[in-house]
Amino acid sequence: MLQLVLPKGSLEKATLELFAAADLAVHRDSSVSYKASVTDPRIDEVRILRPQEIGSYIADGLFDLGITGRDWIEETNSEVVSLGELKYSKATSKPVRIVVAVPEESAWESVADLPDGVRVSSEYPELTKRFFAEAGVEADIRLSYGATEAKIPDIVDVVVDITETGRALRAAGLKIIDTILTSYTELVANPAAYADDEKRHAMEQLNTLLQGTLEARGKVLVKMNVPTDGLHEVTTLLPSMKAPTVNELLGGVGYSIETVVPKSEINILIPALRDARATDIIELPLSKIVH
Repeated sequence: MLQLVLPKGSLEKATLELFAAADLAVHRDSSVSYKASVTDPRIDEVRILRPQEIGSYIADGLFDLGITGRDWIEETNSEVVSLGELKYSKATSKPVRIVVAVPEESAWESVADLPDGVRVSSEYPELTKRFFAEAGVEADIRLSYGATEAKIPDIVDVVVDITETGRALRAAGLKIIDTILTSYTELVANPAAYADDEKRHAMEQLNTLLQGTLEARGKVLVKMNVPTDGLHEVTTLLPSMKAPTVNELLGGVGYSIETVVPKSEINILIPALRDARATDIIELPLSKIVH
C-alpha cells in the first residue's frame, strides 16, 4: 500500500533501531543497499536515501511517506503533510538547530550587527538566503559541502551550520549569534496520498506504533502487592504518568498496584517500596505506550 522512504547517513542507525523496536524491522540485503522491506501489510516498498532529498521526493509523489528533518523540508521548500515529530536524532532526543555562528572574539552579537557583503558559508543556501533577506542583510552566501565551521576566518566571515549540542562550534572557536530554525525529525506524507482515506489510516497506524515506541523509551512497568494499611504510604512514593492502577487482592488482604515509572529512578524506588512494606515487586520492560 505505502511507499516508504527512510533517511540514510547520520539518522540511519537511530531510524532503523526505532523501527526494529516498534516491531517494524527493516530488512535489506546489505548495510549499503538502498532498497529494503518491512514485513507489514501496510508497507509495500522501502527505500533508504539521503534526508536532503526526501522532502522533495515525497512532495513530488515518488513516495507516500517518509522520515526527514524539518531543516531539509524547509531548505527544499517541500510541500508535505507532517504527521508529527519523532523526537530522536543521531546523538540525543534533543532537536537540532540551524544557527548563525561567528568567531568568538568577534564584536558581532546578532545578525543585525553583520555588514552588507558579509561572506557566509552554509549547507543550507536557500534557507540562509531567505533568513538574511528577511533580516535586511545583503550577504554573499556560498554553498558548503561540509566542514563548514573550519572555513572561518580565512574563507568566510560567518557560518550557518547545524548543531545538536554546540560542542563542535565551541571547539572551533565560534559563538552562536542567532538560530534560524529548530528542527526535529518528522514523519511526513505526500498530500495526495494523505488525502486517500485508506492510505491515511495506514499512515496514522504506523505513526501510532512509532510514537508509542518513543514514549516507552526510558520507562518501566512496576507491579507490587501491599497490605491494606500500607496503601497510602506506598502510593505516595510512586511517580506516575497519570495515577497508579490499584486493585484489591482476593480475600481483602491488600492491594495489587502497577504503574509506569522512569527507568532512571527504579533503583532508588524499589528499596523504598520494600521499606514501605510492598512485596512481590516486579520490574517489567516496556515496548510501547499508546495513549
